[in-house]
Amino acid sequence: MKVDFLLIGQGLAGTVLSYRLISQGKSVLLIDTPRENSSSRVAAGLYNPITGRKMVKTWQADILFKEIEPFYSHLEKLLTSRFLYPTPIYRPFLSIEDQNEWMGKSADPQYRDYLGEIHTQSKIEEVNDPYGGILLNHSGYLDIGSLLDKYGIWLLEAGRLRQELYEEDKLTLFEGGLTYKDVEAKAIVYANGNQAKNSRFFSFLPFSPVRGEILTIRQGLDSNCIINRGVFRIELPDGTKKLGATYDRIDLEAGETEKGKKELLEKLANLINLPVDKILKHQVGIRPATRDRKPFLGKHPHHNQVYIFNGLGAKGVSLAPYFSKEMSDLLLKNRELQKEVNINRFFKYI
Repeated sequence: MKVDFLLIGQGLAGTVLSYRLISQGKSVLLIDTPRENSSSRVAAGLYNPITGRKMVKTWQADILFKEIEPFYSHLEKLLTSRFLYPTPIYRPFLSIEDQNEWMGKSADPQYRDYLGEIHTQSKIEEVNDPYGGILLNHSGYLDIGSLLDKYGIWLLEAGRLRQELYEEDKLTLFEGGLTYKDVEAKAIVYANGNQAKNSRFFSFLPFSPVRGEILTIRQGLDSNCIINRGVFRIELPDGTKKLGATYDRIDLEAGETEKGKKELLEKLANLINLPVDKILKHQVGIRPATRDRKPFLGKHPHHNQVYIFNGLGAKGVSLAPYFSKEMSDLLLKNRELQKEVNINRFFKYI
């Protein structure tokens, strides 16, 4: 079997990049072991232009957020399914000073497009928001698990996906290409999350995995928005709520923990003055985060056939559409990547 590109991993990174390449007339084959994509499948899929404790515009928001909804809408049309749910985020203010700061930012051209209504008093009775809060635009969530399932079926039907363990010792490189078992390709792209750090090609990259826990719950209050302060609470189409997430860089081997569950429920109790009716699901995933919190894109320094598209971390939904375009331009046109994501920033460690 001959293809242009062999992609390792059909998580969010592999899904988005493969679609970019197929859309440009290239042939691809993906090798995927579903258990390796637990991070993509567990993730809540939130995309949010204003993030962090200091509530600042996320890195490269003006570039990234123009791509999100158009890109995933194309995938929805291809797969005749809905995955993308544009939804405003409501962020309660913590103080009068917080309120005043955002009143000022509402006049700042850098922020204006992302800010919706500003409330100077409580907007939602059940929410602990005595100082009001702000509604953010260009936000929402992607049902990543459903997208991966539907896209995986589409790939299987086209003979573009093999659901099996990737065995790197079966990979042979030669001038201008490679072979893997019965497959011949021009290049290989590692899009398999944290598993890429075990590759002989990319062990030098400073992955900084983060374990995260998420709950699916039943709770009253349908607010038609994502409520986010300390924890995020997403209202799903079936009426359940997704609550997350914890961040643990130390204990990566632990599964679902009582500590994580307690942390999420306590933060929710501080945010919403309603009991949790039932915990339906408790999940954990290991995000493929990086030490400098920027993705890993690029070509191996010694092997022209070997590439990586990885390290999207907790912001994968917002990063993947734009940077998959940059990655496909590198693969197809040898166009230089922006330096902040290019893995050549770490070549000195080899």
